[in-house]
This record gives sequence, C-alpha cells and structure tokens, in this order.
Amino acid sequence: MNSRPMFETVVKKRRRLLRRASSLLEPAVRNPFVHHLNLTTLDKIRIAIMSVTVVPLRLILGLAFFPIVYLLCRIALAGLTEEQLVKEPLQGWRRMLLYPNWLIGRFQFFIMGFHYVSVKGQRASRDEAPICVISPHTAFFDILIMFVLGLPHTNSVSREENGKAPLAGTLVNLLQPVFVSRKQSNSRHNASYEISRRVQPNSLWPQLLMFPEGTCTNKTCLINFKQGAFNPGLPVQPVVLHYNTDTVTWAYKGPQVLASMWLTMCNFNNKLEIEFLPVYKPSEEEKRDPALYAQNVRGVIARSLNLPVTDHSFEDCLLMKQAKKHGLPMEAGAVEFHKLTVKLGLKFSDIKEQLPKYAAIAKSKGYISIEDFAEYLQLPVSPALEEVFAMYDRDGSGTIDFREYVIGSCLVAKPAEDEETLALAFERFCGNCYITKKELVEIMEKSLRMTDAQAEELFNQVDVDKSGQITYDQFKAYADLKPEYATLFNVYQELKKEERNQMEQESNVDRNKNKTD
Repeated sequence: MNSRPMFETVVKKRRRLLRRASSLLEPAVRNPFVHHLNLTTLDKIRIAIMSVTVVPLRLILGLAFFPIVYLLCRIALAGLTEEQLVKEPLQGWRRMLLYPNWLIGRFQFFIMGFHYVSVKGQRASRDEAPICVISPHTAFFDILIMFVLGLPHTNSVSREENGKAPLAGTLVNLLQPVFVSRKQSNSRHNASYEISRRVQPNSLWPQLLMFPEGTCTNKTCLINFKQGAFNPGLPVQPVVLHYNTDTVTWAYKGPQVLASMWLTMCNFNNKLEIEFLPVYKPSEEEKRDPALYAQNVRGVIARSLNLPVTDHSFEDCLLMKQAKKHGLPMEAGAVEFHKLTVKLGLKFSDIKEQLPKYAAIAKSKGYISIEDFAEYLQLPVSPALEEVFAMYDRDGSGTIDFREYVIGSCLVAKPAEDEETLALAFERFCGNCYITKKELVEIMEKSLRMTDAQAEELFNQVDVDKSGQITYDQFKAYADLKPEYATLFNVYQELKKEERNQMEQESNVDRNKNKTD
C-alpha cells in the first residue's frame, strides 16, 4: 500500500485545523497609513488651472496675515517662562490677544477654501465633558476645529517638535498645549499627568481637544486609541470629522503635508462637518481600565462612521520606515503593533530586530514563498516543511508576510527553543548522545527529502568542532539560530504518527468488513 497519499491527507487535515484555531486574525484594513489619491482627468485639469490662478492668490493673502499673527503671539508671550505657560492658562490682556489670532486663523482657512464649516449635534460644556476626543485624525486641516470652537475656549495636546518649529512654534506655544515627545521614554507619563491635572473640575483650563489615534490615517478604519484621554476616568465627548474631499488626507505614505495643502487649495470649495456625539460617561469598570474605556469610545465613533477598527498604532509607521531601510516595501512594516504587544508581549525593539532577518529570507517581492523558506533552511520542499510553512502562513495565501513571520516566530519557532522541545527532537532522531554524519544523512533523506550532499553540508555547519559527530549542545546551538529545524523534526514525527494511526483504523475497518462478508 502506498502511504504517500495517506501522508498528504494527514497534512491537509492538520492545516485546516491550524487555520481554524487562529486567534491573531488579519485586520479588516491591512494598512491604514497608505493613501492613494485617485484623480480624474477633470481633477487634473482643475488642479493645473487653479495652480496658476487662484492658489497663488490664496497663498499671498494667507501669508500676508502671518506677520500680524506672529507679532501678536510675541507680545502675548513676552516675559513668560515655560514653567508659567504650563502652570495656568493665560489671563487678562494676554488672553484677550487670543481673540484676534482666532479670527485671523479662521479667515486664513476661509482663504484656503473652507468657506463654511457645519456643526451637527450639541457641544457639551466643560463641566459635562472636560475632554473632546476627535476622530478620525486624517489631515493637517483637523486643527481647524480649534478655530471653529474658539482658541480661548479650547486646549490641546501637541508634539513637542511643533512648539520648537520656526515662526509657527510661537503660535503653538501661545495655545499652551500639553506637549508630548515620541523620543523621550517618560514623556507620555508626564503628559498623562498634565492632562489629568488640567481636566479636573476645579481647574481653570478650558475644554481639552484630543486626537486619541495619535497619528494620521487614510480614514478607512479607526486605529488603536491611546489612553491619555481616558486615564482621568472622566466623561468625554466623541467628535467626528467629515470632509468632502480626499485631498486633505495626509497619511504616512502618500501626498505629504505641503502637497496635501496645495491640492486642497486647488478645490473651489472644501467642506468640513463637525459632528458632536452624545457625552460618554464611563462605568466603574471603565474608570479602572482606561484601555477598555478607550476601546468602547472608539467603538461608538466607529459605529457612527460605519468603519472597522484595527489595532494599528504610530509604532507601525516607525516599522514601515525601518522596512524601507531594509529594502522591503514600506507596507510590510504595518503589523498591528498594539495587538502583537498585547497578545504576544512583544516590544517595539523585538519586532524591529526581526526585520533584517525577514528581509534576508523574503525574496518574493517582500514576501516569503515556500521556495524562499526552503532555501533559508537549506532544505528541499517536503510535506513536513510545507506543514511548518503553513503554520506561518496563517491566511493560506501561499506566502508569509512580515506580520505572519513575527507571529510565527513567537508561536511556531519560539516554542522550539525551550529545552524540553529541543531534547525531544534530538531524542527522536538519536538513540545515543550524538548523531553521526551517516545517521544524519539517513534521517534528513527520510524525513525532509534532503539529498546526501545537502545533508552533509548541514552536518558540517552543525559539527563546529569537526569531531565527526553532533552532540546535543551543538544541535541546540544550531537550533537557536534556526529554531524551525526542531519544529520540523517534531512535526514530521507527529505526521508519521497520525499517518500510522489512520492506516491502522482503515486496516481495522477492512478486517471487520472481511469478517462480515
């Protein structure tokens, strides 16, 4: 009886079960940080005409007011230290200078084409909701909401780099935002404390506006919400932004801020609707668990927009940047960082360290094919290898992307690194305390379809002291470099065991049938 068809049947059955047991599902949106602007011929003609007629006039008018804004900001900030700006909001005549800046800023947006901003729903007072959480965060123009609601009546969170920008940083400092730095490890903690201080009921600070996604997306989904707005455990008001054009979108890959501004000014009219949803009051459980609070508020906004949610975050953008450095498509770095952190306990540095190894294997346009996988392990394609490959290839696409590789490294390869698994794999193929070259050739030919030359080359790599035999310590050292080998050995033995059991069952059925006949 030919056992090969039986063996293949066992392999296919195991793969189906493996995918059904998958818990780290693919996100509804693969990459929310890529924006492709689809312009029609008429769009291109309009942009060409507007670029040489209306847009230059809009720029001249908009920039003409900037010296006035800058002068007013300098006067308002005169004599104030950084400590004083953080301590309490501006008062008296300094606060009054916010009003002309507010009006000028709104007029500048009018010049850029935002002639009218509609408001839907009712804005809650600071007492009802000290924080407004705004989503989706898709554009530079999102700051327009501050000029609609009024600079003297709002506060915000901003990147520390914005306050240090030439000229524009003066206006940012006048607004007294809570600064956060992505480069300093303690910055988020300090910002969280400052947010909690400013939103207390007895505080003089105005209502705080926050974009909990922390970075811009292509508005095809809502990504992970940072917990800063939810740590105080106070009611928040969800706010939704609706634009009538895609030119405003500023994602990590796609038209950048200057291009986005130019294309938006090439529109005759830009519409923005600000929708205030009902105030969300946290339960006691949500007060104790800011992550749950953030997740539930995100769900409210997502349902109002009819958008899916994913666990991408700003760290995915950083990984995209690193992927590009290693010669991979930038999109490869989008792995749903927050989900991998929560479910697998991985840090940013853990995932970042996997990129060069993945890049060295992935030779199929940024993906790992079964042939790439076999070449990396220096093995021919075999059922056991296909089985291990399928453990990585969670969606059954026939290739392994970087996200699947990271998950597989934790769920498939990492378990093979523990002492018990390694010892079991070594014991299954070795009755003694070592493996000779002849034994390894026989083992690899039978289990993984290796040729004699391939097996001998593998033996020479593992036998580092050239003693003519492989000890357990040498086997373990090589498995640390390529833990897939230990998994391969164990998978092969499990497949053979299942094959034998299935053959015995069929043999018993045949015997019983013969007895009946």
